[in-house]
Amino acid sequence: MAQLINYGIIGCGMMGQEHLRNIALLPDTKVAAIFEPDAGMALIAQGLAPEARMCDSIADLLAIDALDCLVIVSPNFVHLEQLEEIAATRSLPILVEKPLFTDPAALERVRKFNDTYPSPVWVAMEYRYMPPIAALRDQVDEATGGIKMLSIREHRFAFLEKVGDWNRFNAKSGGTFVEKCCHFFDLMRLLTKSEPVRIMASAGQDVNHLDEVYGGETSDILDNGYVIVDFENGMRAMLELCMFAEGSRYQEEISVVGPTGKIEALVPGPGRFWPAHLGEAPVPQLIVSPRNPSGPEVREIPVDPTLLDAGDHNGSTFYQHEGFLALVRGERDVAEVSFEDGLKAVAMGMAAQHSAATGQAVDFTKFLAAGLE
Repeated sequence: MAQLINYGIIGCGMMGQEHLRNIALLPDTKVAAIFEPDAGMALIAQGLAPEARMCDSIADLLAIDALDCLVIVSPNFVHLEQLEEIAATRSLPILVEKPLFTDPAALERVRKFNDTYPSPVWVAMEYRYMPPIAALRDQVDEATGGIKMLSIREHRFAFLEKVGDWNRFNAKSGGTFVEKCCHFFDLMRLLTKSEPVRIMASAGQDVNHLDEVYGGETSDILDNGYVIVDFENGMRAMLELCMFAEGSRYQEEISVVGPTGKIEALVPGPGRFWPAHLGEAPVPQLIVSPRNPSGPEVREIPVDPTLLDAGDHNGSTFYQHEGFLALVRGERDVAEVSFEDGLKAVAMGMAAQHSAATGQAVDFTKFLAAGLE
């Protein structure tokens, strides 16, 4: 029997609860401790992990000797300070939700943490592990003959309500292109196997949250936009985001085209949002469309219903946790999603936010070298 791995969880809002449900599906694991300052969320978390000790602070949690690893699922704007507190107290493997940080001025602190923290850190990028996207990754080179164009479209629902409404403001979320879209910038780097050199964006807040006021402040979060990214190797990618399109059949549509063909992944949104009167929710699809002989081949990529019930990300959170658990057990040497991957995804989002605000394309290399300013 494998050694029991004890998890410490920091933050148990909606996404934290998804992590709890997926850890419960892993063999020989236990959520030993939880820090969640919101009383309502803490009560839900305790119901999902009844054996866990509920802690009053991160310091209280870190004092538990039995912990083998940590999962950070707190609001975006506290990720970095929590990483720093952990580093100052104790070194354990960490799975930290995206985005790593939200303030461009914190880049030096981010790099210092990365340079000095001795244990592995895995940045949570669930979209990599969605079965249709994983299938696209496996077959993209064969299907396209080499990527020339990559398009990612997300048409979805508006931002959900979060504790303290932190996701309604750029200052706390990092902005929509950081908070929501760092997943997609991560996929761009992963698929092109290259680094961005120029980023251009046009975006706005046109429909959602326009009349929402919290603490005297009006929501300033973007709800739609386009981003074009040029890469060092000559590949180019585009993101199209719309957060007032919850009537769509598929939430994410990824299209990759090369000299010999095209491959697409179609991913439905959370099943709990699918209108019941329409029957069963859509099944994810992979579509391969060669140029010769021309014509599409459609393959369904079903997801295990148990994994669908455990969260809103098409089973990806479970597959991500399988990889992280292997890292904690010493069965793999490095995190599949590195700290640098997480940093670059945030930096691309910040460049897109900057471009949308100024109307100017961003030289990404200079932008990163200048400290994201």
